[in-house]
Amino acid sequence: MDIQKIKPRKIYELVADSIKEQIAAGQLKPGDKLPSTKDLSERYQVGRSTVREALSALKAMGLVEIHQGEGSYVRSIESGDVGLPEFNALLMSRETVLELIEARKTLEISNAALAAEKRTANDVDKFQAVLARMEAHLGDEAEGERSDIEFHLILAEATHNSILVRMIESISAQMQTAIHETRRLQMYADRAVSTRLWLEHRAIFEAIEAQDPAAAQEAMRRHLFHVEQVLVKFIKK
Repeated sequence: MDIQKIKPRKIYELVADSIKEQIAAGQLKPGDKLPSTKDLSERYQVGRSTVREALSALKAMGLVEIHQGEGSYVRSIESGDVGLPEFNALLMSRETVLELIEARKTLEISNAALAAEKRTANDVDKFQAVLARMEAHLGDEAEGERSDIEFHLILAEATHNSILVRMIESISAQMQTAIHETRRLQMYADRAVSTRLWLEHRAIFEAIEAQDPAAAQEAMRRHLFHVEQVLVKFIKK
């Protein structure tokens, strides 16, 4: 008889499974708003960071949508939706993280050029707001991660291409889950590193604001090369 090793489940995976079962059973319907992170933390008797990881995993599966400042909602699945496959057990492997980084780099460099061509005055306002928040919270790991994710989503939205937005949302959700395993938050806890990241984001924005696609691509390439070096260093450990 072949005996397979049982892989231990992480707590956030158990929380995600519980919510997934409620969605499958129809207890949570498309469009329903999920309880707040605080409420879910109390219900499951886990930390808020665990709940956030569970929600990120559910977003990666295409089951929920997370709106900054508004909350999380059960997603309505449409036939035309574009998504990535679930990585499940492979999600945390070093090879998968490297593939995600490569996919993100390819997509975001192209997005930067397109955003430079198509950005609107409203997009510029959004960029300025998130950069101001990023600067005001240098060294704050939680806010640093939130602002970083928001910046790249704003950039995708500035392409005014809904498919590209969905693709970057899918990759970002997968990256968020994997990144928790590679201790990405340490990047933001270091004020010197978070300052450099802010300057890199500002350079990307300035090229987009100037509507210079080539400069936007180069600024994004430099930024992602730096981020990749930090992440690779952690996942080698």
